[in-house]
Amino acid sequence: MRSSTFLALCSAAVSYALPTIESVGGKFFTSDGDQFFIKGVAYQLTEKDPLVDTEQCTRDASLMKKLGANTIRVYHVDPSEDHSGCMSAFSDAGIYTMIDMDTFDTYILPNDPWWNQTQLNRYSEVMDAFQHYDNLLGLFVGNEIIAINNQSNAAPFIKASCRDLKAYRDAKGYRNIPIGYSATDIAELRPWLQDYLTCGGNSSENIDFYGLNSYQWCDPTDYMTSGYSNLQEQAKNFPVPIFFSETGCNKPGPRLFDDQDSIFGPDMVNDWSGAIIYEWIEEANDYGLISYGPEADATATGANIVGGFSRAGTPTPVSPDFDNLSKHWATITPTGVARSDYDTASVSTRECPTSTAGGWLVDGNVRIPSLGETLTGSYSSIPSATGTAASPSPSETQNSVSGSKEIAGMGAGLVSVMMVFAFWL
Repeated sequence: MRSSTFLALCSAAVSYALPTIESVGGKFFTSDGDQFFIKGVAYQLTEKDPLVDTEQCTRDASLMKKLGANTIRVYHVDPSEDHSGCMSAFSDAGIYTMIDMDTFDTYILPNDPWWNQTQLNRYSEVMDAFQHYDNLLGLFVGNEIIAINNQSNAAPFIKASCRDLKAYRDAKGYRNIPIGYSATDIAELRPWLQDYLTCGGNSSENIDFYGLNSYQWCDPTDYMTSGYSNLQEQAKNFPVPIFFSETGCNKPGPRLFDDQDSIFGPDMVNDWSGAIIYEWIEEANDYGLISYGPEADATATGANIVGGFSRAGTPTPVSPDFDNLSKHWATITPTGVARSDYDTASVSTRECPTSTAGGWLVDGNVRIPSLGETLTGSYSSIPSATGTAASPSPSETQNSVSGSKEIAGMGAGLVSVMMVFAFWL
């Protein structure tokens, strides 16, 4: 017992080698005062918790370092497990983590939203489990809660979760770990959702960062044709860091990752804080950057095999995706601005959007729901926390991504789980 405890403490101590990261205005900064840009990959080897197998994390972290990654995004973790080995392995490789706090049974529902003590407790457990790791970059309160345009009445509940988790963080004396949201790219809700989550002038309620899951850039294309120019126009002087929390369209393929030159180059680098590529592991959706072995029959069973794909082992780069991304990242080294030279007055505080026909439903700066509230009435311009979401009617416009396309980008081995719980990635 003593030796295992000692090893765990030593392992955890190693993960303190990296400077911590904080969101300031529209940018991320390290505790050394340097601006931080995300070069990330989505990392969810299983539907449970990929940060409990130290040997696997060590193998993956080593190859991620060669890829040029400095961040991973993990969608689901078990806060009761020991993560010290994996967090140390990624820290040793210079890699930060961004972790979703929700679980399959605690995420905020889009059509019948509520926010209660049970949800707060479960989210807080994730924060408690990871807050002491210096390579924790940020925490998500939700991922694609609002998936179609008529679900925007859930937005005040996203703010409520952010308010209570930031209050919990501060009451516990934790460092200012950024807390934010990861959104579906829905043309009908741009830019109202990102503006709403940062409006009102109350930083204790607003998100600390905004992630966008966007698959608009499908090689071969360019900055103007892809629609990235529209995203950039809506992100100018954004008041909190904005970045791609998922990206990497694979149709028609192969993925060239030319979008990285725009994201980290003159077109967008002044307003965007990087990108997380979907995804690390190869599955039936063909989004993987690596594989752990040849594809097996979809019905095959065995250790670490799900949906016909191995979930552990020695990572082998998938060609040409891995090399294409690695070559781009090797040539992209934005320096940004030093924190000491950064003027937060340069960002633009967003106005709370008014409702729009067939689109954004929350009219103005409505009252944020208190802990324990459920949506029961209808929103109006009078501050209120009661409302009823309109019946969902999916629609798609230019440069948006339909729900079916986004589901196609998820892990095939997890489809049955996601169908039960409605949303995951």
